[in-house]
Amino acid sequence: MNITLLPARIALQSRSAAYGIAALIASSPLALAQEAAPAASKAAEEDISIGKLIVDSGPIGWCIVVLSVVALAMIIEAFVSLKRDKLAPPDQIDEIQALFDEGQYQEAMNLCEDEPNYFTRVCAAGIAKIGHEFEVIEKCIEEMGDEESVKLHQKIGWLSLIANVAPMMGLLGTVSGMVTAFNTIASSGGQASPAELASGISVALLTTLFGLIVAIPTTAAFAFLRNRMIRTIIETGAIVEDLFERFRPGQPGK
Repeated sequence: MNITLLPARIALQSRSAAYGIAALIASSPLALAQEAAPAASKAAEEDISIGKLIVDSGPIGWCIVVLSVVALAMIIEAFVSLKRDKLAPPDQIDEIQALFDEGQYQEAMNLCEDEPNYFTRVCAAGIAKIGHEFEVIEKCIEEMGDEESVKLHQKIGWLSLIANVAPMMGLLGTVSGMVTAFNTIASSGGQASPAELASGISVALLTTLFGLIVAIPTTAAFAFLRNRMIRTIIETGAIVEDLFERFRPGQPGK
């Protein structure tokens, strides 16, 4: 063995060993982080679930959840019952128009009574006054139209109420949760840990979140349904007015 090369060989082996140890040290945290990441993600998914959030929100959170179910049912029912074809079916409009053209007003009244809806009720009010002055017919039609419109507005008015009550209940939950948190601080002499305060603060934030989640889509649905209903009422009113225009003095067929 060449003695002169021994120090260089020992230095090279020491340097390789040092590099290996450094690489192992550097890779260990990364490997540990990669192994811990799926476990942490899985734990977070288990901890943050809808059911757990509802349970953690307390009684006020449960009340908001009940409101959301009621609001959803009312929105679905309103979308189905307040359609243009439900309030003023085109086939009924054509049929009553044909009966008016033939002068068969009693048959038109029977049709309105057999198939009640917004259009037929308003028409029936006018048909019942045929033979009176046109002003009387017109007034009865307007009164019945206003009455039916109020009923339709009342049907969706509950959505407006829920949209206003839900965030207020969320605010109530927020205040209740903050009171709980401050009581915890007071009872511990100002030495409460974050874990001890987490319960009250969690209720405060969750109820506010739930209230807004219910209020925002309910408000949007109410605005959409109200605008669609008003448009249908205006269109139906114009159809009825045109239908009874023949009874105005001076009109052909009077």
